Amino acid sequence: MLSLKRTEANALSLNISITELIHAKANEIMAIVMKFHRTSCMQRANYNLSCDACYLPHLPKIIYSIIQGKPISFILPAFPGKSPNLSKVIGTLPDMAERHSLNFLNNLCESIKKIYSPGAHIVICSDGRVFSDLIGIKEKDINAYQQELDLIINKCDFNNLSTFNLDQLYNGDNFQDMRNNLLQIFGEPIDVLQQKVHLGFKEQAPREEREAHRMYCGITKFLFEDQLYPGQLKSKTALQKDARKRAYGVIQRSNAWSKLLAKRFPEHVRLSIHPQTCGDVKIGINLLPENFMTRGTELL
Repeated sequence: MLSLKRTEANALSLNISITELIHAKANEIMAIVMKFHRTSCMQRANYNLSCDACYLPHLPKIIYSIIQGKPISFILPAFPGKSPNLSKVIGTLPDMAERHSLNFLNNLCESIKKIYSPGAHIVICSDGRVFSDLIGIKEKDINAYQQELDLIINKCDFNNLSTFNLDQLYNGDNFQDMRNNLLQIFGEPIDVLQQKVHLGFKEQAPREEREAHRMYCGITKFLFEDQLYPGQLKSKTALQKDARKRAYGVIQRSNAWSKLLAKRFPEHVRLSIHPQTCGDVKIGINLLPENFMTRGTELL
């Protein structure tokens, strides 16, 4: 924590309250994270690093950690696995793109530690198992990918990072039962999701519906393009229809995963690899320069 005696001394010397010092430190930490913020293209030109609306959803959690003297805790649902289309990737295991991303995340925590001694910690919630059957990744490849992520973190001494995945909640290897259980507890009906997507194309639609529509369009495009591999014999119309159908399942499970994470990690600040709108409950963050992305980390 900010040492209480030191904080009191600083407050007295500056004639400000401890509360003000804690709030100032929380804002300073947020500023470090927001240097790498991914926001929508329409907002980017006018984006302000100290936007009050963007800070508001996250500051209470950071302030709470500072008061408790704990590291600032983040979760990042990402690193699901490599694309099943092997014409897009060099293999099924994490490569240099993941290594650079993990290095960036670990260094982000180190940057926070320079201004707040307890530092920060990021839990990478590898979500490939949640929807592997829908996107065509083999279960054995998910196993190997998750194990390699942990190996990289340990070998590179990325001590500010850890991983969490669906497998850790259950015994055995009945992965379909794991997914069914996730949906049973946290899932919403497909028809409800379809209604949100249908309404979300309207500019005046509520944020939740607009986000559902944006996500649906992005995942449909991803799933369609992943089927365009050499030797593929189906028509593009058939591939598009299949992608649309699977997209709803992917979103349904992704949303259920988000609800599970919110319940399991209530004190953690939520990061996302996707651009987020101003004031969203998630902070969109760039893991790599835009010219150095990997299809394996772009899905959700």
